[in-house]
Amino acid sequence: MFIRDTFLEKETTLSFEIFPPKSNETLFNIIEELKNFDPGFISVTYGAGGSSKDRTVEIASIIKNKYSIEALAHLTCITSTKEEIEEVVENLKVNKIENILALRGDIPEKFTIGKEHLYRYGKDLINKLKIDTNLCIGAAAYPEGHNECKDLDMSVRYLKEKVDAGADFLITQLFFDNNNFFKFKEKMYKYNIRVPVTVGIMPAINKILIEKIQKLSGFIIPDKVKNFMNKYENNEEDLKKAGIEYASYQIEELLQNKVEGVHLYTMNKPDIVKSILDNVSFK
Repeated sequence: MFIRDTFLEKETTLSFEIFPPKSNETLFNIIEELKNFDPGFISVTYGAGGSSKDRTVEIASIIKNKYSIEALAHLTCITSTKEEIEEVVENLKVNKIENILALRGDIPEKFTIGKEHLYRYGKDLINKLKIDTNLCIGAAAYPEGHNECKDLDMSVRYLKEKVDAGADFLITQLFFDNNNFFKFKEKMYKYNIRVPVTVGIMPAINKILIEKIQKLSGFIIPDKVKNFMNKYENNEEDLKKAGIEYASYQIEELLQNKVEGVHLYTMNKPDIVKSILDNVSFK
């Protein structure tokens, strides 16, 4: 099933992101727990520089073919050749994976982009996939801009290029200020971007991780979140409680405003997911 069609089935589609764990036993335990929440799909991250591309496809296949949950495989392009991308796409087809999240990806330190790296932006990969495949294509959106583009209007214009190239739906970078997402959605309408958008939510339960991701992508950490992360940085349990409470508040407000989807960055912690979803009401 194409993920774009899942948005037609429910008022709000719930989905999860996981990263490749070291063992299949751990993977099975994670999926078994997440399956209880009836997700529309589960996405599998793609390692920096393509380091886990085979494992990503393997896990996506398990999600789809063992657990009958739609799988979304991440695919980055900036460090990959045309042949490497085509190999991954063929592997997805063989494993009956119908959905792909097309991303530029980060450039590793000391990596040199050569002539063989044809796809420099997400829109380039999306365009290739739209022409060459029948895959349902997701793309990334940045409600608060990105380190490489802080101009929100310019960011939305770049997003429009990805949608025009063939993106079927969008998943946002994590954010902590819902108002910034609502303003971003208004800008999307201004530029006539009408594909479904699912919002990316990560609970702030790990100060080091949140700050690391923030340095890479440039999202805004509001004072309220900074304050509780600083207050509880040496108290794991209290930080967990505060992070869960804030994520629950965020999701509840987003649901009240009729968002099309909520995508939880699980950090492979289904217990945290359960604690959050126990606090909110999906329809």
